[in-house]
Amino acid sequence: MKANNIIENEEPLKIIFNYNDIFFSFFYDGAESCIHRSREYAMNYVYSGEMMIDNGKEQIHVGKGECVFIPRDHHITLYKRPCDGERYCGIFLNFTRNFLREMYNKHGQYEALDGKEKSLDRDVVKLPKTVELASLFASMTPYFDRDVKPQDDFMNLKLQEGLLALLHIDKRFASMLFDFNEPWKMDILDFMNKNYMYEFSMEELAHYTGRSLATFKRDFKKVSDLTPEKWLIRKRLEVAYDLMKEGGQKIVDVYAKVGFKNPSHFSTAFKKQYGIPPTAVSLYA
Repeated sequence: MKANNIIENEEPLKIIFNYNDIFFSFFYDGAESCIHRSREYAMNYVYSGEMMIDNGKEQIHVGKGECVFIPRDHHITLYKRPCDGERYCGIFLNFTRNFLREMYNKHGQYEALDGKEKSLDRDVVKLPKTVELASLFASMTPYFDRDVKPQDDFMNLKLQEGLLALLHIDKRFASMLFDFNEPWKMDILDFMNKNYMYEFSMEELAHYTGRSLATFKRDFKKVSDLTPEKWLIRKRLEVAYDLMKEGGQKIVDVYAKVGFKNPSHFSTAFKKQYGIPPTAVSLYA
């Protein structure tokens, strides 16, 4: 099976299953908040508990049995917490670009708008309660049991069912979901996650991701609150920390590997980021 991952944090407060781009999450007590940058279009269904979404302009409450659509490249803060004595449980459907291209070829009847209808705003949308959505998520609740492992092809069918439910709610979703006008652009964070150890100027980052410098700067602001330079430093430090803490490697082994020119620069940046020198981590690795 391709993606049956179970993620548990150090404190046993939350568990997340990932089944082929469908995520099942539990939050056992307290409230959990996270900054969410959706790189793909998604739907988030609240099975129990409640969720509050802050998009910078308003707060959207999502209660038990409710579902929201989250646009691609969207920056929001999610607050997930218990409600009425029930822990938070949610189901998150992630519609990747490859999946949407495949579905577009299958469902050609959903054409782009002809210009007479106003397109949907690219913002979080609370979806109406429909029979199709209720049926979809009711059929998925058995997979909250970690001992029940669904097959990838069944999960793909659930993604298709979720997509069709969206298209039947409002056909204008088609113009948003099936917009492939700029296929030549590379995903910025995907490129940077794979190439963080190399020295790039802003112009080079723009070039390698298929953008002008102005477009690169605008697109990067959609996916991060940091500048590209600060994002790269943070990424390098996070990788270095893991290599020393979990991999048992020393400073001399990691600083150049993650992209720093010398150990002095690495040590200064590390202490600024974590409040301790890297030697404090490597000594106890």
